[in-house]
Amino acid sequence: MVYDKFQQEAIGHINQGHSVIVSAPTGAGKTAIAEHILSTSIQNRFGVIYTAPIKALSNQKFRDFQSQFGDQIGILTGDVSINPAAPVLIMTTEIFRNKILDEPTSLDKYTWIIFDEIHYIDNPERGTVWEESLIFLPKHMKILGLSATIPNIKQFAAWIESIHNKPVQVVIEDKRPVPLHFFFQCGNEIVDKIDHLKRLKYGRPNKLSTLISYLNQKDGLPAIYFVFGRRRAEELAFESMHHNFLNGKEKQQIVEIYNNLCERFDVKTDRTAQDMFPLIQRGIAYHHAGMLPTLKEVIERLFTSRLLKVIFTTETFALGINMPSRSVMFDDLRKFYGKYVRNLKTRDFYQMAGRAGRRGIDKEGFVYCRVNLHRIELEDAKRVIFGKPEEVRSQLNTSYATILNLYEKYQEELFKVYPLSLHYFQSRKNEQKEALRLIDAKLRLLKELGYIHDGVLSQKGQFAKSVYGYELILSELYEDNVLEQLDEFGLGVIAAGVVFEPRKNQRMPVGISKGTRSIKRVCEETYDRIKHKEERYRIYPFSKLPYFHLSVAMEAWLRGTNFEKMLRFTDVDEGEVVRYFRMSIQTLREISDARVASYLLKDKIRETIRVINRDVVDAEKQLREN
Repeated sequence: MVYDKFQQEAIGHINQGHSVIVSAPTGAGKTAIAEHILSTSIQNRFGVIYTAPIKALSNQKFRDFQSQFGDQIGILTGDVSINPAAPVLIMTTEIFRNKILDEPTSLDKYTWIIFDEIHYIDNPERGTVWEESLIFLPKHMKILGLSATIPNIKQFAAWIESIHNKPVQVVIEDKRPVPLHFFFQCGNEIVDKIDHLKRLKYGRPNKLSTLISYLNQKDGLPAIYFVFGRRRAEELAFESMHHNFLNGKEKQQIVEIYNNLCERFDVKTDRTAQDMFPLIQRGIAYHHAGMLPTLKEVIERLFTSRLLKVIFTTETFALGINMPSRSVMFDDLRKFYGKYVRNLKTRDFYQMAGRAGRRGIDKEGFVYCRVNLHRIELEDAKRVIFGKPEEVRSQLNTSYATILNLYEKYQEELFKVYPLSLHYFQSRKNEQKEALRLIDAKLRLLKELGYIHDGVLSQKGQFAKSVYGYELILSELYEDNVLEQLDEFGLGVIAAGVVFEPRKNQRMPVGISKGTRSIKRVCEETYDRIKHKEERYRIYPFSKLPYFHLSVAMEAWLRGTNFEKMLRFTDVDEGEVVRYFRMSIQTLREISDARVASYLLKDKIRETIRVINRDVVDAEKQLREN
């Protein structure tokens, strides 16, 4: 293989035994560096762990690497365990962090850890997991970090060097192998200079058909159209149905491939798969997290066949999943970030824009931005598109489970761990002080509630250190003997309750069972006690309240109802139902893995998992069928 200069540089450092952080644009070829580590490690019988930020990306990497390296590849993601003793093990970063804290000796045989999308460390919800993984990284493991373009990559590497006392080489590539050419649609006109937007009439709305016709005439297909809402993706796909991008032969080919894939992945009767069929015949599709994971894979495979010409999708399609196209379109330059809508981050923009331009096929990639100057100022649009990518900032918010694991190891010395964090490295004195106060407040709360007694973890503390994210609610229920008394239905309902996050204004379904009402009442009373304590100690964000919107659907599923019928009991999208059921399985496994859980509870959980983990919910089945 002929490597680019930055790839050669990174591989040179790796061959000398150094840890490396690579910062390069999307589509530049960072994966080739990871593949070098995989092939040389397999050859030399070293173990490698490959972590990815989302399960979909973990699954895709498993498929890709397995086709190259066969049974040398395994995967472990909480709801999937295939070939877990393999020399190369793919896992989510959460699983890796938990292994470091709970069973560090299980990592002895691994020499390298590859962090894909390492800039995820500044994700507000999950960045802590990356930070903890790097702080507590076993001394014998070397790092390959793969990152989007970030301006403070050297600061990030200096932090890792400072806590592990060994050099970390930084490789920066600013150039894309396929340059990007930008176009702008405003007032229903298309121009290739952003300053020309000042001269356009804003009164006329941007029409989708104008943009897609323009792309088609300019040989700009296939194209990915990024939207920031699932319903919007579907609506725009159907709005574009009057376009037909396929000739007779291509139509015949795509229909045959689609039908075969739908049969293979058992989604022929799925309503969404049937609704999408007329779009597929025209070379159009949509893709978002509300769809069944199996149907999303069907669409991804169709896209790689190059017969799909326009795909309307949400931004997860840009994260690591290798789906390049000739053009990328942006529905908007603003999106919802956690609590409010704001302008796109430049780094997020380029994560998506970077899908334009196929290496070895296209001389340049084309990016089309639909700009509505009533929604975004021209200067703000320029900043999004031509500004400097945002720096990576720590999002450290140490969980109760992490504090318990650290206390077991270091007792009161655990406060010496905080100065090793990226948060400490980047923060001002007052921010450092507040972070330490928060850790101290959590530790005092754990002691008050009896998780720690006379300097050691109590039985409840031993239980809590295994259940990341939902420690207090589940541990209080465990101590009150609630979990022990539940049957398989109750355990399924409670697991779905702790993981579920309702959408804004989403209502509880009618007709929840008497058993669920009782569980809901106990959970809410327990949660109120926890929240009251957290408020007193000024701990934020508060622990998560359980929500029982999926309880009727979960009970139907546990009774053996088929998936289509079960969906009648919920207004949650089918893909989300699958995701939450899989998360429920992972939470039940964590409860069962607690050393102090009784054999009776473990047996009931095993049965609950067996019944939940079937048909489309069974993630392992989907991967094994590949």
